[in-house]
Amino acid sequence: MSKYAYYPGCSIKGSAKQYEESLFAICKPLGIELQELPDWNCCGATMYVSVDEKISFALSARNLAMAEETGMDLVAPCSACYVVLKKTQDYIQKYPEIRANVDKALTAAEMVYRGTVRVRHPLEVLIHDVGIEKIRETAKQPLKSFKIACYYGCQIVRPYQEFDHPCYPETMDDMFRTLGAETVDWAFKTRCCGGSLTGTIEEVGLRLNYILIKEAQRKGANCIVTICPLCQFNLEAYQHKILKKYRDFSEMPILYFTQIIGLGFGIAPEKLGIKRSIISPKKIIEQLAAQPEPEQVQIPISS
Repeated sequence: MSKYAYYPGCSIKGSAKQYEESLFAICKPLGIELQELPDWNCCGATMYVSVDEKISFALSARNLAMAEETGMDLVAPCSACYVVLKKTQDYIQKYPEIRANVDKALTAAEMVYRGTVRVRHPLEVLIHDVGIEKIRETAKQPLKSFKIACYYGCQIVRPYQEFDHPCYPETMDDMFRTLGAETVDWAFKTRCCGGSLTGTIEEVGLRLNYILIKEAQRKGANCIVTICPLCQFNLEAYQHKILKKYRDFSEMPILYFTQIIGLGFGIAPEKLGIKRSIISPKKIIEQLAAQPEPEQVQIPISS
């Protein structure tokens, strides 16, 4: 059993609950144990960064200090949390003034951060620690009904591209093909979904979402699969508004990569948070269920 410290972040406990459900569901058969940090706090993303970056760094460093005490790598499934934690580590190392401010804040809380903890994303853990072969061995159901547009978003591979290409990442694609799914070749893998713009300058956000989903459909995908809670929310929750604005638009399910892996492992959809979907993937899952069991597939014999 491989153990990791786990930082869920705010969205994972709220609007992205299905992400956490499916993450824990696939960790068990892969021999991964995630130990949630006690008393974790907001990573300092979004509002904190724009209002007072010093507070953002201090908040983030508190989580890093707690993780460091465990002696384990820290897994952060949210892309925003991941990049903010990485940025805090980077800036503390590079800028003495920021280091001094962080140390002062941590000292007041009777804490210390030495800079030794390793921040990681679940996708990287699956690819590098677990490995494609183990994932293949754990799979029970070929995902032949899925034609996936893998959407990484703009944060997970930039600016800290530690485990994939910054412009055209492929680790998620490789994993899904291993599980029997088809992945489409599209150029929008890391194009911005609009982020917070959808809630502030809605017209711009809707347009960016429309472009992404429309291109995925044009490439033949029947779903978009992402690793980011904000991307998932943006691309799914506003589709009813996109339908009213763009007459050539049709709905598309937006799922987490952990949910797709779980289906490949034969885990029941209700244990993967599928029921929480706004745009239901029911049709694709029904097609998946209708497939013959792997051992029943008839292999033609050449004459």
